[in-house]
Amino acid sequence: MYSIVTDSSSRFRWEAVVTTEFGVTLQSGADPAAFARLAEDAEFDYLACGEHLVFHGPTTNAFVSLAFAAGVTSRIKLVSAVTLLPLYQPTVAAKLAASLDVVSGGRFTLGVGIGGEFPLEFEAAGVPVESRGARTDEALEIVDRLLTSTDVSFDGRFTRFAGVTLAPRQKRRTPFWIAGRRPAALRRAARWGDAWLPYLRTPEQVAEGRAAIDGYARADGKSGWAGRTALFAFTTVDRDGDRAREMAADRVGRTYRQDFSAFAAKYLVAGTPEECVARLREYLAVGVTTVIFRIACPRREADTMLRLIAEEVVPELR
Repeated sequence: MYSIVTDSSSRFRWEAVVTTEFGVTLQSGADPAAFARLAEDAEFDYLACGEHLVFHGPTTNAFVSLAFAAGVTSRIKLVSAVTLLPLYQPTVAAKLAASLDVVSGGRFTLGVGIGGEFPLEFEAAGVPVESRGARTDEALEIVDRLLTSTDVSFDGRFTRFAGVTLAPRQKRRTPFWIAGRRPAALRRAARWGDAWLPYLRTPEQVAEGRAAIDGYARADGKSGWAGRTALFAFTTVDRDGDRAREMAADRVGRTYRQDFSAFAAKYLVAGTPEECVARLREYLAVGVTTVIFRIACPRREADTMLRLIAEEVVPELR
């Protein structure tokens, strides 16, 4: 939102007022209906869900899980964090995004990543992993055009069609959040992103990424990049800070099948509520405007940790 203020020469100027928002990911193994209601009742702004076709452990599909969550909530916004877009035929991805936005009452945001850390899922989908970046770039153009135009035709490297109109129509174009850390991802965010979705980045690296995105936007002839920065934060909060840090390293290490103990302090948000608030303030100071908490703990502790974040972390940052 924006507010009008008056400068010393009594001429009006626009000043952006940015509201910090917070979300939480659906917890693996949780009752999705109960967890979605809990997140909404705790007044989070977003409910997020990622996906893999196949991975180290059980993973649902983001479109399906968020559609289910939409049916048991009424206010909380929904974001795929992330949809692995190169694994989809682009017109199908556009239809799924449009449908979810319509049935949720305009609450859906499409988060996009290219994947690649688990090549087997690309093999299983019949998609060459080395083509994932180019496929994503082409798919973003297709999805954007299908969500904003009618009678769309496209003749690209991977996809060709003519005269396609999606219906029912959305009331607005679904926002795109672009994930990634490499230059190609940052260029993608500059071109298509309503937000950039970094993960496993330090505050300094987030600041560098934002500057790079702004530079890419200017190189494309824009006046700069005006998107949000939505941090995907692996988070563990506990009254015992050492226990939180050990738990965070263990859970993230299990997810990615590697030892994370040496990286926990650098890349994860873990500790007491006060320590987590202090760390997140470092991210807000460099331009993060949305935090998506990926709670890193055993399932039996997830609900308690969500409440602790909602009651003792988020209020200190709003």
